[in-house]
Amino acid sequence: MNIATTHAVAATERGHVLEATAVVAGYGGKTILRQLDLHIRAGEIYALLGANGAGKTTTLSLFLGFVTPGAGQVRVHGIDPVAQPDDARRHLAYIPENVALYEHLSARENVAYLLDLAGQGGDPGAIDAALSAAGLAAAAFDRRVSGFSKGMRQKVAIALALARRVPALLLDEPTSGLDPQATAEFNRLLGVLREQGVAVLMVTHDLLSAADVADRIGFLDGGRLLEEVAANGADRFDVRALHRRYGGHAA
Repeated sequence: MNIATTHAVAATERGHVLEATAVVAGYGGKTILRQLDLHIRAGEIYALLGANGAGKTTTLSLFLGFVTPGAGQVRVHGIDPVAQPDDARRHLAYIPENVALYEHLSARENVAYLLDLAGQGGDPGAIDAALSAAGLAAAAFDRRVSGFSKGMRQKVAIALALARRVPALLLDEPTSGLDPQATAEFNRLLGVLREQGVAVLMVTHDLLSAADVADRIGFLDGGRLLEEVAANGADRFDVRALHRRYGGHAA
C-alpha cells in the first residue's frame, strides 16, 4: 500500500473527504484565508457563500493544489494536493462556472476523451449510462457541444464526474446563468452524486439554490468561516434568517 493509498484509507475512516484545518493562505504576500477550518464528509453537499473577495475561489484553489498554504493543512481524500497534486486530483472533479469542453466534439466524445486524459478510459455503455443519469437527452449524445446551452454543458460535466466515480466534486458558481428549471435539474443531479457518496463543495452566491440542496451552508467573510448552518427538518433552512445573515456579507 503506497503513501497516497494509506492517506486515502485514513480519510475514509474519518469520513472526511475534503479537509482544510487552520489554513492561512494567499497570493503575492496578501493573506486571503485566515485560519480556515472546513471539513466535508462523504455524501455531503456543502455550500460556501460569501461576497466577492471573501476567499471562495482561493478555497477551491487550495483543494486543487494551486495555492500553497502558509500554515495549516489541506487534504483531498487524505492526500496533500500540493505535495502530491496528481494523486489528489485523481480523487476529485472540478466544474468551473463556465464549463470548458471541446467544442468540435460531441457530448459522448468529450466524456470519452476526458476519461482517457484522466487515465481511466470508459466503455461506450458506461459513458451512455452516465450521460443518461446526468439528464442529457439521448438525441444530444452525438451532437457537437458547440451548440449546447450552459445547462447542457453542465450535464456533460456531471456525466464525466459520474463516470469517473471520484469521491469529491468542486463546483464554482454552478447555477449562475441558469433558469429556475435548469437550476432545479442541476440540484437533482447533485442529489444523485450525494447518493453515490460523493463529497460536494460548491461556492455560490445563490442562497436559494444552496438552501434547496445543501446539507450545510457556510458563510465566509474576510477569509474566515464565520458560521455554519446545517439543514434541519422538512423545511431544511430558515431562508429568511439565512438571507439576513448572508445579506450582511454579500456584495
